[in-house]
Amino acid sequence: MSALLAVSRSAMAIRAMAVKHSVPSAASLVNTMRLYSSGKFPAHTVINMPALSPTMTSGGISSWSKAVGDELTPGEAIAEIETDKASMDFEFQEEGYLAKILVEAGAKDIPVGQPIGVYVEEASDVAAFESFTAADAGEFEPPKTESEEAPAEAPAAEESPKPAASSPTPAPSSGSSKPSTTRIFASPLAKTIALDKGISLKNIKGSGPNGRIVAKDVENYKAPAAAAPAPAAVASPSATYEDIPITSMRKTIATRLLQSTQQSPTYIIQSQISVSKLLKLRASLNASAEERYRLSVNDLLIKAIAVASVRVPQVNSAWLGDQGVIRQYSNVDVSVAVATPTGLITPIVTNAHIKGLSTISNEVKDLGKRAKIGKLNPEEYQGGTICISNLGMNHAVTAFTSIINPPQSAIVAIGTTEKKAVPSNVNEQGFVFEDVITITGTFDHRVIDGALGGEWMKALKKIIENPLELLI
Repeated sequence: MSALLAVSRSAMAIRAMAVKHSVPSAASLVNTMRLYSSGKFPAHTVINMPALSPTMTSGGISSWSKAVGDELTPGEAIAEIETDKASMDFEFQEEGYLAKILVEAGAKDIPVGQPIGVYVEEASDVAAFESFTAADAGEFEPPKTESEEAPAEAPAAEESPKPAASSPTPAPSSGSSKPSTTRIFASPLAKTIALDKGISLKNIKGSGPNGRIVAKDVENYKAPAAAAPAPAAVASPSATYEDIPITSMRKTIATRLLQSTQQSPTYIIQSQISVSKLLKLRASLNASAEERYRLSVNDLLIKAIAVASVRVPQVNSAWLGDQGVIRQYSNVDVSVAVATPTGLITPIVTNAHIKGLSTISNEVKDLGKRAKIGKLNPEEYQGGTICISNLGMNHAVTAFTSIINPPQSAIVAIGTTEKKAVPSNVNEQGFVFEDVITITGTFDHRVIDGALGGEWMKALKKIIENPLELLI
């Protein structure tokens, strides 16, 4: 029978379908494979680590919702999977019984496609899998394109002239049982694990056919003991410290921010903007809210940013160089930076330009609450057309700059509110105090020229200082 794969309509409902052959589709988000009775085990299906978001390459198992022997019902969660940004339910869509758990709860950095469990269609077959291991499931090798394979093998090829220069003896032929001196043979899964652990494949002896390096070779590899003392030499003998493991979320943040700083030619525009009228509008609206909402300054600024992005739409764009286009959006989806215990995440207020203040306020509160406990859906934090980062609640931060979240072209940093004396013809002392905030915009010069960034900041200033324009 041909392969059957189902992709969930929602990232919270990733579906797993049984496939009749051992080669799953490369486009599938969930990999399972039907294996037939070989005399050792009855017919069964191996459940592989699912990809619960387009960017997920590995994940952890926070907990199993089902135990061995439990009946599986379509639509029920069998495990909670920790992705790079959130914890999500893994919903299974087949009827059967969980026969074996191959990866226990608490495991981290499990590559997508690695076997994590087994299910069978008959309850009477469960007992037969007590001794089933990951080795019985077979090694999963995700499909790789030639372009993806080439970079992993190129470094070894570049080093080949060195051994050749030291010996006139020709390199062994491809028919030799020993691995080639000019090429490292390793399975894709072994390469993935080695890359994640920072291990050089040339230091590993393969146990597979013709000396091929397989996953277990990388997992069992131990670095030479001589390398261990190096870190100790860096630290002072009296130093005390704590090594904090790098989480998947922190790795993702580091990768994206490094990508942004290396690839985006940015510039900064800063403006001091009076929020006296904005604060009065907020106080007036909250006074008559009758518990329907409670607006924050951030809620009003999100709306102001959205309106400014409609008036100067070029800022509401993304650089898509690989496609040869700058994509200018007609909708304004504002990403809102939220600090969580494990790192920064940016849930999105979609269509902020057409939503009312109360709707924006309620959505921000809901998104922020779920972001802090890792319960956002991928579509709720992936995307966005412009970003706001607000440290105004910290009275020590008068101004700061933020790093653009690619492929977006702008991010707006909000400082705290300060009292400033400004000239006044009405006051007999010649000045009055106003509430002022410093707003700093970081723009991608590939998309937004300096003059255009200035026009956007001018539009934002006008809206904030005359907040009734939010109603227009």
